Amino acid sequence: MDQLANADVWISLLSLAAMEIVLGIDNIVFITILVGRVAEDKRAFARRLGIAMALGSRLGLLFTLSWIMKLTKPLFTVASHSLSGRDLILLGGGLFLIFKATMEIHHKLEGAEESGAATGMKSVTAVVLQIAVVDIVFSLDSVITAVGMADQLWVMITAMLISVAVMLAFAGAIGSFVEKHPSIKILALSFLLLIGMMLVGESLGQHIPKGYIYFAMAFSLSVEMLNLRRNAKAVKLRQQIPGA
Repeated sequence: MDQLANADVWISLLSLAAMEIVLGIDNIVFITILVGRVAEDKRAFARRLGIAMALGSRLGLLFTLSWIMKLTKPLFTVASHSLSGRDLILLGGGLFLIFKATMEIHHKLEGAEESGAATGMKSVTAVVLQIAVVDIVFSLDSVITAVGMADQLWVMITAMLISVAVMLAFAGAIGSFVEKHPSIKILALSFLLLIGMMLVGESLGQHIPKGYIYFAMAFSLSVEMLNLRRNAKAVKLRQQIPGA
């Protein structure tokens, strides 16, 4: 109860919650892109499950802080650069995002258009598994930020719950908007390329402040929002069987 009366604790909670919401932007973008590959009547379920798994990943890592700290210890050296477990996770996650974004752009612009019934739960399972893999990468940043900004475990958990609640509230609207506007979808995939590049850089010891990435994303999105006001006829991106 003494902590609840401490203004510093509340400032820490609000600051951390705001930071966790910002750090969740890349997760929302990734989930939005993947959920677009499943049947329309399954998207809400897949989106909620993906976000729930994001929370699970963050809380799970938060309760294994001793293990996370061990991930920063160098495992081996390549070209005079020491690589830790965290670096390998970031490298793998970054390369996966770059690969996935590139493949999605190809499918939407160059891939063969197909038709047919969705594969139902099989496609949802495939998408959720991909979300789970990348959630671990995104969760590392989130948990490390939480540990650096707060001392109390309940503050970290509360901040994460607030950020996930915000994700749940806006992910559906963001997903519908992205699906409605093809140019926004391509921009979102480009954002994933940027995020993937940043993760690869981080894994190799090149710190790239996320503020630069988010500024580029916000500026690019602002320009495109101005373009959308012209009401030009949108091109139709190719549609594929979900899970293909």
